[in-house]
Amino acid sequence: MDVENLLAKTSDNLSVRRAFGTAYEKDGMLIIPVAMVAGGGGGGTSRTRRGNSAARPGTSPEEDATADGATPQDSGPMDAGGGFGGLVLPSGAYVVKGDQVRWVPAVDTTLLVLAGLSLARVLARTWARRRGRRGGP
Repeated sequence: MDVENLLAKTSDNLSVRRAFGTAYEKDGMLIIPVAMVAGGGGGGTSRTRRGNSAARPGTSPEEDATADGATPQDSGPMDAGGGFGGLVLPSGAYVVKGDQVRWVPAVDTTLLVLAGLSLARVLARTWARRRGRRGGP
């Protein structure tokens, strides 16, 4: 896969259309969706060595290749790899009706419940630690 194709697919996957769809008009109102979009990726290459795949302790791959009679340039085939991850969270939508614009937030109940449970856990741990330091009830 070439870089241009990869970037095109990335751009398509990390867009507001992925979370909400495109802006549309309904009952005389224009709905403009808004989302928080984040992503990251990375990649790399390496040369694999012929023969023993484990490097000798205390030597670099170049030193090892030269010691075996091979130059670093012909030490083996090139391997490459990479990865990408993204996150698209709906934030809400702008609703335009005539001259008025209003913000309608998207409420993710799962996220609210998880945040509430996390807060309850932190408070319970703090309470238990303070109670344990006092030596009992």
